[in-house]
Amino acid sequence: MITVEKLDFSYTNKPFIENMSFHVAKGEIFGFLGPSGAGKTTLQKILTGLITTYNGSAILNGVECKTHKQSFYESIGVDFEYSTLYEKLTARQNLQFFASLYTKPPRNIDTLLERVRLQNDGDKKVSDYSKGMRSRLNFIKALLHDPDILFLDEPTSGLDPTNSRIMKDLILDEKKHGKTILLTTHNMQDATELCDRVAFIVDGHVKALDTPHNLIMRKGAATVKYTFHDGTKHTSECPLAQTSADNRLIELLKSNRIQSIHSSEPTLNDIFIEITGRTLK
Repeated sequence: MITVEKLDFSYTNKPFIENMSFHVAKGEIFGFLGPSGAGKTTLQKILTGLITTYNGSAILNGVECKTHKQSFYESIGVDFEYSTLYEKLTARQNLQFFASLYTKPPRNIDTLLERVRLQNDGDKKVSDYSKGMRSRLNFIKALLHDPDILFLDEPTSGLDPTNSRIMKDLILDEKKHGKTILLTTHNMQDATELCDRVAFIVDGHVKALDTPHNLIMRKGAATVKYTFHDGTKHTSECPLAQTSADNRLIELLKSNRIQSIHSSEPTLNDIFIEITGRTLK
């Protein structure tokens, strides 16, 4: 669905995105992870046809992004972090207006509002919406014309746990319906849960690209931590691959004296820091 080959772009004489290559398959959720200034937003602008002065190739749904026609936008939906809604209009009026910009019949507005729990606020002006409500409305605006490809920038930012779960379930549901989704996030838990593959982008280069699971397992070093009571409370740990050699753990299990036990694996954030030497802050 998306093929990027030897992509180069610069705002000045100094390279900004350099020799970047990757592909995204149809129906895949692909995550871009990187610190501020890494090139994620610029890459999104190239793939959405907003920047056309690049070298190399960026093909989206069979169309070279720098030579796209207006019909190009019929196949993509964009939900960037900052709202593009008209505050003096109601939620329903916003959706009706943006739906009118496309040639395809829109998805049912009432159904979309209900999916993000805004069915009772559809006739309320956006200026009266909270940040979380605007975020949910901006998301369904990107779904109106039923695009093949979705660009999502920090889709759960500012949402409470309940609404964050609603948003993630919606993203996974769109994937089930064959949508290709490009997700930019600083939330490592979201990336691990949602993305089929992730690319670590630093200084305009892809430093690593794989599934979250493979990146985590590549590091290894998973441990088992357990607590037990022997007059006083004790905590111990051993490598996951060596539990059968931990005589204390075996004896505690046989005597049913384990109070708690759990495995501890490196997180995607740990892997990012190790590979790039940078944080996502």
